[in-house]
Amino acid sequence: MIEEKVPNHIAIIMDGNGRWAQKRGLKRTKGHKKGADTLKKICEYGYDKGIKVLSVFAFSTENWKRDEEEVNYLMELFIKVFNDNFDFVKKKNIKVVFSGLREKISDKVQRAMDKIVNDTKDNTDGIFNICLNYGGQSEIVQATKKIILDIKKNNIDIEDINENTFSKYLFNDLPPIDLLIRTSGEYRISNFMLWQMAYSEFYFTDVLWPDFDEKELDKAIESYNNRERRYGGINKK
Repeated sequence: MIEEKVPNHIAIIMDGNGRWAQKRGLKRTKGHKKGADTLKKICEYGYDKGIKVLSVFAFSTENWKRDEEEVNYLMELFIKVFNDNFDFVKKKNIKVVFSGLREKISDKVQRAMDKIVNDTKDNTDGIFNICLNYGGQSEIVQATKKIILDIKKNNIDIEDINENTFSKYLFNDLPPIDLLIRTSGEYRISNFMLWQMAYSEFYFTDVLWPDFDEKELDKAIESYNNRERRYGGINKK
């Protein structure tokens, strides 16, 4: 029997909230509410299992194209979730960070974001990275601009730039993603954490996000444990 290795950093594309609701004759917003409840459950279970970093795709830079009513609902839901749903991060000593652009996000949402970041900034047992108004290509472009500015200011030399230093200019300097999970049967990464998932294992499931429970997370981790991670090398047996 293979001894379970819990991935250090798991990233999740939480897809299928709208379809979950529509299958039940409900408004798409009901699916987002259920999805938020699922996120809380999976976070608590995941950190108890020993995951150290959990990144979730909450809202992409492309999601602004959605119906205005749905976008407004999501923004209000974020405020409620950040204020009410994540008390467990304080109890479990988890630090909350956000990745993404703050532009377009209302002051009201930003205040809720800043509060949970400030309340957990000294926590040391894990990291919860919420990707909000996020795009992977945008993150790399923003990092490049910061590097160019630092070179112009003579803060760094161009010869100092390598993979490690580049990572420090991203929205957050996080460890590489070990396991990427995408729900709802879609087989694409949708511009999510492109730099960090260079050597990630991918796990795709047809389960819609609101139905993704602890057993489904266990299945994903079991699949990860059955992979052979060689990072471009050869396993010599």
